[in-house]
Amino acid sequence: MKDESYPTTEALVASLQETESAPGTSGSRLTRLKRRGLRVVVWLRRHPGLIATFGFVSGVSSFFLVERHEGVARAMAVAMLAGWLLLVLERVLDRALKRRFGFGLPPALVRYLTQFTHQESLFFALPFFFASTSWNSGQAVFTGALGLMALVAILDPVYFGRLATRRWLFLGYHTLTLFALLLVVFPLVLRVPAMASYQLALALAVVLSFPTLTGAISVPRWWRGLLVLALLAALGAAGWLARLWVPPATLRLTQVAVTSVVDEAQRAPAESLRSIEAGRLLAEGLYAYTAIHAPLGLSEKVVHVWRHEGRVVDRIELEVNGGRAEGYRAWTRKRNFPDDPRGRWQVQVLAADDRMIGTLRFRVE
Repeated sequence: MKDESYPTTEALVASLQETESAPGTSGSRLTRLKRRGLRVVVWLRRHPGLIATFGFVSGVSSFFLVERHEGVARAMAVAMLAGWLLLVLERVLDRALKRRFGFGLPPALVRYLTQFTHQESLFFALPFFFASTSWNSGQAVFTGALGLMALVAILDPVYFGRLATRRWLFLGYHTLTLFALLLVVFPLVLRVPAMASYQLALALAVVLSFPTLTGAISVPRWWRGLLVLALLAALGAAGWLARLWVPPATLRLTQVAVTSVVDEAQRAPAESLRSIEAGRLLAEGLYAYTAIHAPLGLSEKVVHVWRHEGRVVDRIELEVNGGRAEGYRAWTRKRNFPDDPRGRWQVQVLAADDRMIGTLRFRVE
C-alpha cells in the first residue's frame, strides 16, 4: 500500500471522476474496468458493513459445509488464497499496467482490496477457531485477538486512521491474518495434519516478515544481514513456543465420556462418569472416550494424556481419520493406576504438537 491515509468517500468519488474525465482513454477496455472497480469501491465505502457480513456468512457457511463434506467449502478457502495472491502480486501488476497502458492500479482500489482480504480471511477463519478453542486455556487469548482484529477490519477510521498508518503494526496484523487463514486452509484443502500445517503457516509468516525487517534495520549492510537472520530465527522460535496458545482450527471434540464400559459394536460409551470409587477403578480400569471431528481425508495423530492431581501418569497415542460429521470415535483404556488413585484426574486430548483439543475430567473417591 503506497498511501496509508484514511480515504474518505469524497476522495474516492473525486478519483472516480478524474478517471472518467481523463482524455484519450475512454475507449480502453482496461480503463473501463478501472472505472468499474472504483465504482465498486465507492459503493462499498457507502455500505461498510456488507463486506464484513459477507465474510462472516461465507465463514459460517464453509464451517457447516465442511460438516457435510461439500467441495464448496474448499472452493471458498481457495478463493481466500486467491485474494492474498493478488495482494502479493499487486506491485508487479501495477508496474506491468504502467508499462503497457500508462496507468497503474488506483491506490484506493488497492487499499480496499487489502481491507476486503483481511475481512474475508478473518471472518472465514473465526468460526473454525471459535469451535476448536479450549476457552479455559491460553487459546482463548489467541481466538479473542482474532475477534478483535476482525472488529478492527470493519471499522474504517480505526483500520485506515490508526492501524494502516503504523507500518510495523499493520504488517504484524497482515501477517497474523494470513497465518490464521493458512491454519484453516492447509488441513481443509491440502489435508495437511495439524502439526505440519502449523509449521508451514509459521514458515510462511516468517518469510513474509523478511522484507519488513530488512527495510526497518538501518545498521551497516554486513551486520544488517546477520541481524535480520537472527530476528527471523527468534521470530520462528517464538511462534513455535507460542503454539500451545493456538487452537488446532480444524480439530474439535463432538463427544467425550469417561466410562468403565464401551460398546464396541456401537462404538459408544455405556455410561458417562463424573466420579468413580477407587476399588472399582482398580478392578475394572477406565476408558477415555472421544469423538473428534476432522475434515474429510485428513489423518491425524492425537494423544490422550492422563493426569493425576496435575502430574502426568500416562500418554497414549491414537489415530483419527476425518470425514464423519459426528466425529471419529476412538478411546484409550487405562488399567494401571497408582495404589492410591483418589483425587482429581484429567485426560487431556492433544494434537501431535501438544496443542489442546479438549479435556475430560473425573474424580476418584
